[in-house]
Amino acid sequence: MGVFSLNSVRSRDGRLPIYENLKERDSNDIDSYDESDYDDSSVISSPGTNNSRHTSSSATPIMSKKTYSLARRPGRALGAYRLPNKVIRYLCIGLISTILLFMFTLIRASQNENRRLVEGKVDRGPMAPPIWEQYPFLTRYYGGIRNLVSLQKNVAEYPRPEDELPLDKLSFVNYTSMQDRVASRALPASKENLAHPKSIFKTAPETITECFVDKENQVRIPHIRYYEGRPSGFPEAILGSYDLLDLPEDICYERYGRYGPYGFGYSVRAGGLGVGEHGEKEGIDSTWEKTPRVNWVDIDWAGAQKRCYQANAARYKPLPDRVAPPHGFFVDERAHNPSLFSRDVLPETVAAGEKPTSASSDEKTGGDVKLPRTAVVIRCWDEYWFREEDVMNIRSVITELALASGGRYDVHLLVQVKNDAMYPVWADAETYERRIRDRIPPELRGLVTLWTETQMLSLYQGIYDLYARGPDLPVHGVYRGLQMAMQYFAYQHPEYDYYWQWEMDIRYTGHYYDLFAKVENWAKEQPRKGLWERNSRFYMPTVHGTWDDFKQMARVQSEMGITGADNIWDGVAGNKKKGQAQGSFATRGERTVWGPERPHEQEDWFEEENDPKPPTTYEKDKYIWGVGEEADYITFNPLFDPEGTTWGLADDITGYNTTAGQPPRRAQIITASRMSRRLLMTMHRETAFKKHFAFPEMWPGTVALQHGYKAVFVPHPLYVDREWPTELLARTLNNGKNGASGGSRTSVFGQREHNLRGLTWFYDSGFAPNLYRRWLGLKVNNDGGEEFELTEDKSKNGTIVSEMRGGEGRMCLPPMLLHPIKNVDLPVEEEHDEVEVPESDPAA
Repeated sequence: MGVFSLNSVRSRDGRLPIYENLKERDSNDIDSYDESDYDDSSVISSPGTNNSRHTSSSATPIMSKKTYSLARRPGRALGAYRLPNKVIRYLCIGLISTILLFMFTLIRASQNENRRLVEGKVDRGPMAPPIWEQYPFLTRYYGGIRNLVSLQKNVAEYPRPEDELPLDKLSFVNYTSMQDRVASRALPASKENLAHPKSIFKTAPETITECFVDKENQVRIPHIRYYEGRPSGFPEAILGSYDLLDLPEDICYERYGRYGPYGFGYSVRAGGLGVGEHGEKEGIDSTWEKTPRVNWVDIDWAGAQKRCYQANAARYKPLPDRVAPPHGFFVDERAHNPSLFSRDVLPETVAAGEKPTSASSDEKTGGDVKLPRTAVVIRCWDEYWFREEDVMNIRSVITELALASGGRYDVHLLVQVKNDAMYPVWADAETYERRIRDRIPPELRGLVTLWTETQMLSLYQGIYDLYARGPDLPVHGVYRGLQMAMQYFAYQHPEYDYYWQWEMDIRYTGHYYDLFAKVENWAKEQPRKGLWERNSRFYMPTVHGTWDDFKQMARVQSEMGITGADNIWDGVAGNKKKGQAQGSFATRGERTVWGPERPHEQEDWFEEENDPKPPTTYEKDKYIWGVGEEADYITFNPLFDPEGTTWGLADDITGYNTTAGQPPRRAQIITASRMSRRLLMTMHRETAFKKHFAFPEMWPGTVALQHGYKAVFVPHPLYVDREWPTELLARTLNNGKNGASGGSRTSVFGQREHNLRGLTWFYDSGFAPNLYRRWLGLKVNNDGGEEFELTEDKSKNGTIVSEMRGGEGRMCLPPMLLHPIKNVDLPVEEEHDEVEVPESDPAA
């Protein structure tokens, strides 16, 4: 055999053999494997013999493919750079930390934003105007007494059938031709309110001993006067009803007939207020044609009310005994005379568990019905600036309630001392009296009862404060603790069975006694069946029909439930709620209120033994229970369920066990209301002993609900300033749970309260103060005033408020409640000191 040499493997052409499909790796690169590493089907060729011939197209490798038995490890593609695991770990930790920090920052920012929203420190910027602001203003509220028509002949500007059409198709009444006839019409004569057929003095005649202003029983106050009919085109009340309450709808009052008896329209020198001597004045002297102008100098209203009661005392229940307070004893027996210490004397406390007198029972002595008496408590504060308009309004309240009723009502001023550190009224009697002398007009000083926030703190200790409106508004303060002062006032005055809580910024264009008596009588006749359900709804006759129709509607909606904006998606697939089966019906009724609605935990029940109990079941009652029973609580706004609403004070209730949720409660906006002594004493004792309390607009309704007391919302007439489509207005106001005004997030109370600003009765009304000022002859937004009343401008077309022609005389409004009326500045007669002019010398 020949010797093997390198040359023997060369091809004939002198080139080295080509090795194809040879995959070389670095031995240390154990991470760079692919699927071919596990291909066991690869065949390795045997080397050929020495005389084997190879060509460039068919070369046989001289080295077999290397096979590794190591386990596969995750790796990367050949040539890519990989960060160390330690660095990657740090990067992940940093990323997670950044995300968590961002989340916590957002949560904290949300909490701060919510707090600032509650405190009112957030400027939300301009928002889109509500849709109701696009509706046109009604104009015929501002018509005058020279354009009066009877109620039957009046074609009301609103509501009309056209109001249900789209706004761009509305046609407005053109009063141009009507106003062309104004100048030729003579001014009609006014009449005494006493003579109206629907007057309380006619419909419920009582044997009343006449009351006078002065001690000598010589000064009579003239009766207020009205005009028959109303200005042509005057709108109808959109809410409530005159007929339902038996209030007069076919009359109207202008400013002199309403306030002339109380010093409006004549000078200070003549004993008047020196205001009202502007604008059109034709016919005002009829106010004093039978009774001369009253000289209001040196009038004492407290003394006048006492004399009026004493002259009629036989008509009323005897006064309760008042005993000396438990403050030790005095050697001087005169110290036990309550009249010497009337401010410090407390009534004898009703023993706990003693059965209170039924609110509907009549005490009879000698066969004659003895009437209960009522306190009208007007709230105020010591820094309040009494304007002439405030004084004439208070004069009208006292005259028309206390004197005209023969002492059935007494009017008080409940005045808060804002700075009792500077004025320690409880430490010094002279300071108490001086504070009244310094801040209250002389004629009203005898009506005043002072109170302070620190006094309430000492009386009602131990209440857990939620600070629902921030630390600056504590639970004992005037904003959140106002009912405390009213509770304690009732405790100090057991001589009254009922207490009207009134406000300085409320006005009534009619006669107060006529309003109060008829409201109380109507509430007394309301049956309890379905009462809370009716209480929670606005009544709109043009939509709801008669009162019987409304009662039936409220019952059906409550018992059967309706589909509304609050539950429109209930029962829809994919919207399953807790306790609701998939695809179940959206309408679900609710349990009607029948008797007391107790708090969830029995530990929160308080003196419930004597609470009213239903005499029969709800189904068996034929609208009998409650008829003839005096109402414990009378309101002028719906008593709504705050649960689920956006009302910011819905949870401002304290002292209850809330493990199972908030206790049952009800609220009404504006605290003006009548409360029975039974209700106020329950509120007082529950606050003092059980530490239960709630926001002033929620506390009386909540106690009445939990104890089964009779509460009634009175649907008094309300007017609206714009041409709302009536169906839309009804849906907006009653947009809560099952057609009520509350109970859900879609309630009008809360974020949707702006819809109520156009009504004549609401805490934030913009219409009421403007209407009242125009009625007094003042200019508002450059409209109205003396020139408007006296002069007709034919260049205007009368289609909008600013385009009214005028010349119709003084405005004339039917009886209506207005709120809020604040800071009314009337032009005041300038007083000049009399200057003695020396006689001239004839010889000069």
